[in-house]
Amino acid sequence: MHKVAFFFVISIINLSQTIANFAIQSINSYMINQYIQENKERFLSELMDLLKIPSVSADPKFNDDVKATAEFLKKRFTELGVDRVDIIETKGHPVVYAEKIIDASLPTVLVYGHYDVQPADPIELWHSGPFEPVIKKTEIHPEGAIFARGACDDKGQMYMHLKAFEAMLKTDSLSCNAKFIIEGEEEVGSENLETFISEFKEMLTADVILVSDTGMIANDVPSITSGLRGLSYVEVEVVGPNRDLHSGLYGGAVANPINILADMIASLQDENKHITIPGFYDDVLECSSDERAEMAKAPFSEEAYCKALDIAETDGEKGFSTLERATIRPTLDVNGIWGGYIGEGAKTVLPSKANAKISMRLVPNQDPEKITALFQKHFESIAPESVKVSVTPHHGGEPALTPVDSLEYKAASLAMEESFGKKPIPVRSGGSIPIISMFEKVLGLKTILLGFGLDSDAIHSPNEHYGLYNYYKGIETIPLFYKHYAAIKK
Repeated sequence: MHKVAFFFVISIINLSQTIANFAIQSINSYMINQYIQENKERFLSELMDLLKIPSVSADPKFNDDVKATAEFLKKRFTELGVDRVDIIETKGHPVVYAEKIIDASLPTVLVYGHYDVQPADPIELWHSGPFEPVIKKTEIHPEGAIFARGACDDKGQMYMHLKAFEAMLKTDSLSCNAKFIIEGEEEVGSENLETFISEFKEMLTADVILVSDTGMIANDVPSITSGLRGLSYVEVEVVGPNRDLHSGLYGGAVANPINILADMIASLQDENKHITIPGFYDDVLECSSDERAEMAKAPFSEEAYCKALDIAETDGEKGFSTLERATIRPTLDVNGIWGGYIGEGAKTVLPSKANAKISMRLVPNQDPEKITALFQKHFESIAPESVKVSVTPHHGGEPALTPVDSLEYKAASLAMEESFGKKPIPVRSGGSIPIISMFEKVLGLKTILLGFGLDSDAIHSPNEHYGLYNYYKGIETIPLFYKHYAAIKK
């Protein structure tokens, strides 16, 4: 009887603690949201000032502006009273690093973002100055959107993290330690980031990496990017005779490199659009039926998709949906092909050589170097004796995957569900972000891609923009990730 009473008392105590913790979390969330509402105009004004600085990393004439942007961020962090903030030089543009350690026993979130932007060209297609941010209402953003280069990619999304961090600090609600690395070279390939990460590996010790440089399906359909495809990119050359020949005198007797190249490329896929390179699929990590079912919940209209592209129907690997073909399956595509005479009028020439650029998007477990080697071996093996073939590897990147049953993903899902009022859909991106796999390789950390942009935000294009709803929703949701991640990690 005494044992029963004892366990009953313990249960009541545990329940009381759970209720108390829930109440504290609810109060903290309320205080954070209240702080955001009271400061939202300042949050917007600061972002507008940031967007005015033309931090184009690709063009040396903007180098001073890139440095000025780093200084802008350092000043904002300093004002927040972080433990440390530095501008750390690299061989290219600097990295801004900041940290706030509130309790060494708590988990640490490492936030990555970038402050550099794409060139604004072609300038004449902008409806307003690319570095003169304006707010305009659109059909998708009836509450207004900020039009400026970098509004969505990535200044707007990166700055959400600073303001969310501020809201947590000012309301004494920071539930995890926080570290930030904000680089200035993402738009030129992050050439010096791996060196930086390796050199400062100990400083960057954390439990999870949080990135907002992706998007979601729609403002009323929250989603989390759970995977990215990798990339193998090669250039091939087929050489026949030692000079261009007269197609009347030599046609039919000497191999035409363009014809040979076309045949070789065509043979790389069968009638079901299955890639025929031996060993190509050996390491492919197949999606489970449950994950495919979850991804299938994403709203998608085949008819609207075709209409937007002005095509009669889609095409791709048999047995998979259009969205699956573009996200969870590996692909092989010709990105460019040339040879012979392409000028005005006619020139009856049998060309000496033909070239093509070919990219292969890869899925988790596929290694870009291995795939490149398999491609080269196969492509050289199918060349007839009548031509000489060479394969030149260019660049690549490894795929990345955050399992939807991981603690990191669960925390992000709970955060979005609390913020949006509905469970987010896991989505795989067809694109590649090589630094994500690099983070895992060097730091041993999984990355959560908690993006709030939309496909319609025109990143890298004229009239790039970012919805005010998305900006504020990000600031609201990020603290919820910290909260849920800290609770899950206990």
